[in-house]
Amino acid sequence: MSTEVPKPLTPLTAAEAQTRISFLLELARRLHQYGTSSPRLEMAVAGAAQALGLVADVWSSPTAIIISFADAAYGDEGLAQSTQVMRLPVGEVNLARLCEADAIADRVIAGELDLREGFRCLRALSRPESWRSRGAMILSYGLSAASIAALFLHSAWVDLVVAGAIGLIIGWITVLSASRPRLAVASDLISAVVATTVATVISAFVVPLAIKSVVLSSLIILIPGMSLTTAVREISSQHLVSGMARLGGAMATLLKLTFGTVAAAQICVAVGIHARDYALPPLPPWTDFPALLVAAVAFAILFRAAARDYPVVIVAVVLGYLATRWGGLVSGSLPAAPFGVFVAALLVGAMANFYARFAHRPGAVIREPGILLLVPGSVGFRSMSFLMEHDTPLGLDTALLLFTLLVSIVAGLMFGDLLVSARRSL
Repeated sequence: MSTEVPKPLTPLTAAEAQTRISFLLELARRLHQYGTSSPRLEMAVAGAAQALGLVADVWSSPTAIIISFADAAYGDEGLAQSTQVMRLPVGEVNLARLCEADAIADRVIAGELDLREGFRCLRALSRPESWRSRGAMILSYGLSAASIAALFLHSAWVDLVVAGAIGLIIGWITVLSASRPRLAVASDLISAVVATTVATVISAFVVPLAIKSVVLSSLIILIPGMSLTTAVREISSQHLVSGMARLGGAMATLLKLTFGTVAAAQICVAVGIHARDYALPPLPPWTDFPALLVAAVAFAILFRAAARDYPVVIVAVVLGYLATRWGGLVSGSLPAAPFGVFVAALLVGAMANFYARFAHRPGAVIREPGILLLVPGSVGFRSMSFLMEHDTPLGLDTALLLFTLLVSIVAGLMFGDLLVSARRSL
């Protein structure tokens, strides 16, 4: 968001300060709710406060925000007039509402919108999702699972169909858990158990499947690759508390998913259900591009992008994936090699800053979906699976690959920021 309005030199009255603080607190709450990382949230709120004549010291973590406010007219000598602590649930990326919050803040800072009206507009963003939005979210899980099975795992047609069907079930569980706190705590574990059980039963009694590929692709959206990447980005930018907390949350999710798959497999064996685990002929190479387009559309739905941003999101996903493939070919390694991931992250980061600069909208519209196919969540899942199966050498080797890919993504995003400087905080 733009923060170029000069701060006033005259002290604010108590009522003026309170109005500005209320608006900034609501802005911080919305940015956190819509998945903004801690460094960008702190920068955005501090910049908005400066434009409104306040000095804000912001501390953000995945589950809380602490902000102290002082009148900018008193300079560095002013003590904090108000300190607010907000306990919040972990946010989820919602690109449409993030763009709305950013636009409201820009209008308030520019004087086009009254502070009280801006506050009411931010509050209005908390409207519940319609049944169509929830249905589209469930559909995105199925499309994502099927496209990943085709794009990365080169599974057979039947694997793709089963993975998509399981993805729809997992999407339904996830949507239900949004309004049921007790279910939300165990939703990852339940989803892993359901995915493994359904795949095993179908493989045993209906048609043979590549079990590991089907389960991995159906769970791919739940695997916290994005959280791992954000955690490393925050740690590298010295936001240590937030980064370590996010890293711990991502590891806990990986453990729940891994335990769920292992437990479900053991239960099936115990009751005498044995999967026929062998692969049928894979999909032809020409299916890669249609699968990529389906994945791009699914990610636009998953991140709740506005309809006007769908073309931008699709282009970002496609270019990010093609850059990964090109970098892998140049380095003579696999498409998911560290150099290919670095090149793609650099391109996506530069594109996001360019878009934010000239479109005057958050660069997250490009950055978040653009790196989703790069994040190595599946590598972390496989590493945990190998460790739980007592294959320690392979588990540690896979964990090292996970770390290398995470560093490659973060380095690429940093160099992207150097290539095209960011003019906006989001």
